Amino acid sequence: MTQTRLHFTTGKIEAERIFAALEMAFEEEGLPIAVLEVDEDADIHEVSLYTDGNVDAVEARLKDVLAGLSMSKPVERESLPDIDWVARSLEGLKPVRAGRFFVHGAHDRRKRHSGELAIEIEAGLAFGTGHHGTTSGCLEMLEKVVRRERPRNALDLGTGSAVLAIAVAKLAHIPVLATDIDPVAVRVAAANARLNHVKGLIETVSAPGFHHPIFARRAPFDLIVANILARPLMRLAPQMAAHIALGGSIVLSGILDRQRDAVISAYVGQNFRHISTLHREGWVTIHLKH
Repeated sequence: MTQTRLHFTTGKIEAERIFAALEMAFEEEGLPIAVLEVDEDADIHEVSLYTDGNVDAVEARLKDVLAGLSMSKPVERESLPDIDWVARSLEGLKPVRAGRFFVHGAHDRRKRHSGELAIEIEAGLAFGTGHHGTTSGCLEMLEKVVRRERPRNALDLGTGSAVLAIAVAKLAHIPVLATDIDPVAVRVAAANARLNHVKGLIETVSAPGFHHPIFARRAPFDLIVANILARPLMRLAPQMAAHIALGGSIVLSGILDRQRDAVISAYVGQNFRHISTLHREGWVTIHLKH
């Protein structure tokens, strides 16, 4: 089913107020809501609300919420069709080996080696085919952490194609919660979990950050992996601390080499300690413990 994104721009303070009001207004439906920083210097933030229902009715309710805050914003619409762009691009990509993992498309199934943990990804619109340095770095780090710590309950925050959630499920045979802000990515993630025969271990949910009741039910987590971007990861540090089990590990990526120290500092401030950093193609993957 085609998704529609209703969106508008505003300043940071207004965006935060609007986000809180929309979250309350659409709590029962669980519609994904997101705030994205477009331009920090100009204080431009984009608020998005995703729906696959009656778009006119949802937009009318959104405008009612804005009116209740004494705000009026021109709301734009964007249709998100189910076009499998990444799956098309995979046809020209070579498979990736990272530690014991072998990430591949359907066209490379025959290249799997005995003893490898194969992950077949037809990623659709979701990020994460294993070819990016952040994803391969996470795979290598996760293998080390899972083998050493044997977690029992894991979270893949910002799951994209679910390659990391699938990796944890295959490696540790434990339940994994896989969440993403993008409902299209969540559908792709669920399809990839089925394709890799770990559907029973992976629960996929549309949720921005930690804003969903599922987190209260599933936390604390022994392991959290988040391959997002440095700034959102830094903002999420307090919530990461609130949802990780004592002694639990987090694996973070989507971080440039030059951003490493700032990210570590944000987490040290939340009583995490840095364990190790893996460098790949100008990006880093960071392992911290609470």
